[in-house]
Amino acid sequence: MATQYQKSRMQLNILVGAALFTAIVVVLQFLGFFLRFTTFSISLVLMPIVVGAALYGVFTGAWLGLVFGVVVLLTGDAALFLGIDAIGTIVTVLAKGVLAGLCAGAVYKLFEHKNKYAAVLLSSIVCPVVNSGVFILGCRLFFFDAIQDMAGDVPAWRYIILVMVGVNFLIELGINLVLNPVIVRLVDLGKSYRSDLKIRG
Repeated sequence: MATQYQKSRMQLNILVGAALFTAIVVVLQFLGFFLRFTTFSISLVLMPIVVGAALYGVFTGAWLGLVFGVVVLLTGDAALFLGIDAIGTIVTVLAKGVLAGLCAGAVYKLFEHKNKYAAVLLSSIVCPVVNSGVFILGCRLFFFDAIQDMAGDVPAWRYIILVMVGVNFLIELGINLVLNPVIVRLVDLGKSYRSDLKIRG
């Protein structure tokens, strides 16, 4: 049974780890602002969100997703939509980040004890799927008429999926899948370090 000292050390480890991943998310999202192939920049932060959620839990994943959303708003990456519906933009941007991190952590936790490789792979897929899926939902709820005006003769749904989401989603998903062995290794190292802390007490 863990002593109070061990519990305190583990809590400190989680706080330090969450702070480190928070800094990584902030830096990568600011860097990603300059990488854009369509209307919006590429999100480089989904991999650290997956790793952070796997190592430190669902709520850390949600926190990292929230940080991701806040930085998106601060960089002006959502400026196009802020001019249309500011509240809708804030809700969409924050919700997609929080839910992406939350779901990635939940999926990892669900499959962790069955197959760690499957757990990492599935959480790596779920994170960009939820991120893009909530964005599409936000577009339908808050910006659909404006997007139809932008799309001209093209149906709004096709414009959203092919122009606004498609390329970015495929790149973000591809990054997570290509780097999946790296994610597995990082999670293993993090889990091993935390196990050592428990043993050393």
